[in-house]
Amino acid sequence: MSMFAMPASVSQTTLDLHFCPRKPRDFFPPRLQFPPGGGRRSESLAVMETSLLRQCPLLLPQNREKTVYEGFISAQGRDFHLKILLPGDLQVKNARLLCSWQLRAILNGYHEVIQQRMQHSTDLMSFMMELKMVLEVALKNKQELHASPPPPQFYSHLIQELGMLGWDKLVYVDTCFSTLKLKAKDASSREHLITLKLKAKYPAESPDCFVDFPVPFPVSWTPQSSLKSIHSQFLAALDSLKAFWDVMDEIDEKTWVLEPEKPTRSATARRIALGNNTSINIEVDPRHPTMLPECCFLGADHVVKPLGIKLSRNIHLWDPENTLLQNLKDVLEIDFPARAILEKSDFTADCGICYAYQLDGTIPDQVCDNPQCGQPFHQICLYEWLRGLLTSRQSFNIIFGECPYCSKPITLKMSGRKL
Repeated sequence: MSMFAMPASVSQTTLDLHFCPRKPRDFFPPRLQFPPGGGRRSESLAVMETSLLRQCPLLLPQNREKTVYEGFISAQGRDFHLKILLPGDLQVKNARLLCSWQLRAILNGYHEVIQQRMQHSTDLMSFMMELKMVLEVALKNKQELHASPPPPQFYSHLIQELGMLGWDKLVYVDTCFSTLKLKAKDASSREHLITLKLKAKYPAESPDCFVDFPVPFPVSWTPQSSLKSIHSQFLAALDSLKAFWDVMDEIDEKTWVLEPEKPTRSATARRIALGNNTSINIEVDPRHPTMLPECCFLGADHVVKPLGIKLSRNIHLWDPENTLLQNLKDVLEIDFPARAILEKSDFTADCGICYAYQLDGTIPDQVCDNPQCGQPFHQICLYEWLRGLLTSRQSFNIIFGECPYCSKPITLKMSGRKL
């Protein structure tokens, strides 16, 4: 049997593309888009063929009509034999891909993805780039799956280290003993986890460490180091961040935090409700958590401006010996309302344009300045609305227009968010 001949039972796994397209999977790289054919068809084909020859020099046409290509695709230093049969109109979505048994074995399980990519590719060049990226992913996954296990002494050494550290500190270990999770408590009895990815040459090679910290966690490691030494460094880092987490916990417990809804230990920002569709966004320095944070007021101008004036006027009252929350109360001359006190409608009002509360993780933070209106909007929604009005004008990063509800003047200052 030749390289491309396949028995009937296998022919169903070849990519004979007569199918209904499905939604592409998220874990593959985005599809590459190449310009659709414009102008004379021969010129477009010539450009495509030149690009194909440059990117895939081992894949060559086998006939004058260029409906049959045969050769090799390269990935991770290896070449794989394949053949592509195109219809007379050269539409890739109706093509057929035939693979050598080595390539077919590697791409086993990826057929639907390849079909999806072929269905959406504009020409052979774009499909080959897509196929190469899928092949890179498949090869990487195969290598991880078939990686040779560590020697027996790796496991005996690891068991010994865990015994010295204390089994009560082990939260999780996978079946290969390559991923471990250890726990520790800080001085305020908060529990924290550190995830360790051990390499085959451990302890000669340092493990990869992952923590939920607002700052980097550099690990000092030598071939004589152990899990106990990493755990000790982890505890020292927890002590250095205790004041930061105390500050953030007080904010979470005594105010209504609008964003993030479920803050992680690495989160340094909080958006806190003030009332009347007004909030303050603070960015806390983890190394100096009681110092004045970066502050940004969100809401209608007639409510926000007085708060900004108070902040500037009372900034001399800031006392690093007090908690951050107490300092904010003193400087802004306010009491932060708790979530139980505020009406739910105060901060769960839907956007007046898209009629949704959450949009790509953001909530409506642009408010009409008209006290009789006060309608909130998502920044992106208001931006698109104002951009579509002929009467709107823009000066640098500020757009001036009319409120979609009351038609009174409204101003949108575009932040660094992606619009």
